[in-house]
Amino acid sequence: MGSKTLQDRSVGQAMWRGTLCRCPHCGKGRMFRAYLKVADQCEVCGEQLNLHRADDLPPYLAITIVGHIIVFLMLHLDMTYKVQPMTYVLSMIPLAIILPLAMLPSIKGAIVGLQWANHMYGFGTGQRD
Repeated sequence: MGSKTLQDRSVGQAMWRGTLCRCPHCGKGRMFRAYLKVADQCEVCGEQLNLHRADDLPPYLAITIVGHIIVFLMLHLDMTYKVQPMTYVLSMIPLAIILPLAMLPSIKGAIVGLQWANHMYGFGTGQRD
């Protein structure tokens, strides 16, 4: 097998591997060394992972997704049942805190995978193409 060319990187596969918090190149190594700290390189294949520029996009996406979920739930509860306002305080506020925190690693992993697959920000300029 020869070396990979620019066309050999599947965006969908790289994003899926990133969503699973795995290396976008091999799918086996861990992408993160801590909660949202991307590892410098994959411990399995050696792919450099710290070139990403995910910045603020993952939190924006998490907030947008969670906002839609919470608004849907609130509207559904309000139209279906007679809901006391305290129900929203006790249920929606914890959801608004927990859901984005749970989604962030997968969303950030998908963004890093997207950048890796598209050779953005230095991905693909090294020897591990």
